[in-house]
Amino acid sequence: MALIAFSPLADNGSCAEATKTAKAREAGAGRGGPTCLGLVRRWQGRILAAAGLALLPWLGYLAGTLPPAEAAAWVTLDALEAAALLTAGTRLLRADLRHRTPAAAAAILLFADACMDLATAAPGPDLSAAIAMAVAAELPLAALCARLAARPTRGARQGV
Repeated sequence: MALIAFSPLADNGSCAEATKTAKAREAGAGRGGPTCLGLVRRWQGRILAAAGLALLPWLGYLAGTLPPAEAAAWVTLDALEAAALLTAGTRLLRADLRHRTPAAAAAILLFADACMDLATAAPGPDLSAAIAMAVAAELPLAALCARLAARPTRGARQGV
C-alpha cells in the first residue's frame, strides 16, 4: 500500500488522454483506475500517506515506553489514526471517491488526540511538547482531512 502512495500512476505521462472526454473521466473516477490528478491532490494524498507511515514507528515507541494501561489506549488511538490516514491518502492518490470517509475519521481522531495530549500533559516540557505537536502536526493534518472530507465531489449531481 505504501509503494502505491509514492509512485506515479501509470498513465504514460499523458494527462490529456485521460481527460479528453466525459466518459473517460467517469470511467476512472471512484474505481481506483488511473486518472489525471492535479498536483495539489497528489501532494495531499502523499502527505496523508506519509503521515500514516510516520506513525508506525511511533506506535512501537509508545508501546515500549508507556505503562501497559496507558500504552493500550495511546497505541490504539494512534493505530486508528495511521489506518485512516493511509487509507485516505492512498484512495486520494487513486482518485477514489471513497477517500472522504477515512479522511473524516482521521480528522476526528487527530483532533481528539491533540485535545487529549493537551489535557493530560504535565506543566513544563511535556505541555510545551504537546502544544508543539498539536500546532505543527495534529491540527493542520486534522484541518486538511476535514477539508477533504467536506469538499463536494467533482462528479456529484447537485440537488439530488
